[in-house]
Amino acid sequence: MTRHTTVLVVGAGPCGLAMAAQLRRLGVDVTVVDAESRPHTGSRAILLWPPVREVLDELGLAEDAARAAVRPAALHYHLGSGGSARVPLGASDLPLVLPQERTGQLLAKALADRGTTVEWGTRVSRITPTADSVRATLTRDAGGTEEIEADWLIGADGLHSSVREALGIEFSGARFPATFLLAEGRITRTATPGGPGAADNGNLSTQEIHYFLARTGVALLAPLPSGEFRLSGAVPTGTEATAEHAQALLDERGPGGLRFTEVRSVALFSSEERVAHTLRSGRCFLVGDAAHVHSPIGGQGLNLGIPDTRNLAWKLAGVVHGRLRPSILDSYDPERRAVIAQTLEATGRMARQAVAGPVAGHIRNLTWKLLQVTGVLTRAYAPMLAGWRSHYPDVLFGAPGTKQRTERSRPRPGTRDPRWTPRATDELAGRFQLFTHGDPAGPLAARAAELTADLPDVVAHIPSDGGQEHFVLLRPDGYVAASGGADDLSRAAERLASLVPALPSGTPAGEGRSR
Repeated sequence: MTRHTTVLVVGAGPCGLAMAAQLRRLGVDVTVVDAESRPHTGSRAILLWPPVREVLDELGLAEDAARAAVRPAALHYHLGSGGSARVPLGASDLPLVLPQERTGQLLAKALADRGTTVEWGTRVSRITPTADSVRATLTRDAGGTEEIEADWLIGADGLHSSVREALGIEFSGARFPATFLLAEGRITRTATPGGPGAADNGNLSTQEIHYFLARTGVALLAPLPSGEFRLSGAVPTGTEATAEHAQALLDERGPGGLRFTEVRSVALFSSEERVAHTLRSGRCFLVGDAAHVHSPIGGQGLNLGIPDTRNLAWKLAGVVHGRLRPSILDSYDPERRAVIAQTLEATGRMARQAVAGPVAGHIRNLTWKLLQVTGVLTRAYAPMLAGWRSHYPDVLFGAPGTKQRTERSRPRPGTRDPRWTPRATDELAGRFQLFTHGDPAGPLAARAAELTADLPDVVAHIPSDGGQEHFVLLRPDGYVAASGGADDLSRAAERLASLVPALPSGTPAGEGRSR
């Protein structure tokens, strides 16, 4: 017999688990399979910037993640010519340093708490899309096959995605022309500092992420929750993955006087910059590394992949429950593709700086000093890494060939702003949140009350602050849908209503749609 599921998620890495957990939180039936026999181990992606932290918060995992993680107070750039540039990380920009293995465990727990476990050792051997569903053949390591029919399918199965391949989606791009060494283990200070970073770092802080910008290249040294450190940097061709080469990299680019007392793991890796030709094919979607890969420099891996799932989950759940028109799913590709391009540009620029030669490296270091003095690093660089600079084209609320933005539209539609984030409660999950300011008896507040009465998937927060009247309408994924005054809210209400299926004749407003 053919099994049926609403959504089949292929791949149980962090992105697949996050996708499935968010859908379950929104009341959607999900099946998760993975070709591996057990979860991956190892630290892998360790930086969880605010876009990931917000998803963890919504899934009830924020406190567990924070307890298990290092919370760095700053990014510290040690310039090879002496001096340093220190970028403080405020509450809105703060990342967590947490091994990917632990992040996966937390997400798997959130999924299991909602009644779904991963079917390990189960590969998808054939995918047959139809107009109304997707049929797949599951082949199990333990033997046997099973046919499954899903209303929707999510490919979250990584760089070598079998889903992407089965759908015939091109994955264009190129390999980044550098090899990186990554080592993790325990480090101790054995002598007075005397290396490239010694002029400004007599005592290496374990509460900062360090970047050593030496003449011979850049090295990252990041504290891990276990008391270990991660060291990584681009290395010459012929370098071997050994503890000796890890120590040599630390001696060459670090502050001096540091020694690995234990190297638990050491490896060489290269990176690629590739993007799928389309992120959607009918009822199938790609997320995470199945959709895009890029340089690991800047720690943006999960911070690009997990927001893919946050963008898609509320839209897909809304369609499944009949609360949103299926056409809303058309926005997934252009929105995420825009952020992918922004991230690739930023990580590519950082990667080129990491492998710069002596002359370019000298210019780079002078530039960093200037950015530090002018305050640009704190004002712009940290928010960029933290994901606050990512922005979507206004495809949901904008009209082709027109601009609905006005000078009063602050923050801009399609942007994220740390001052405006949706409240993370299960009751508000998947719903637009409308924040208004001004006279609680004024026209804007009245229009907001009308909107929430007409559209049950909008929740209004109307404080009595007596300030200038304005509103911000947040999407369920935290991006700004619209902002401005009362007239702007009326236009936004019209656009929002166009996303909602028409109710049967005679149905009272606010009724007739499943939550």
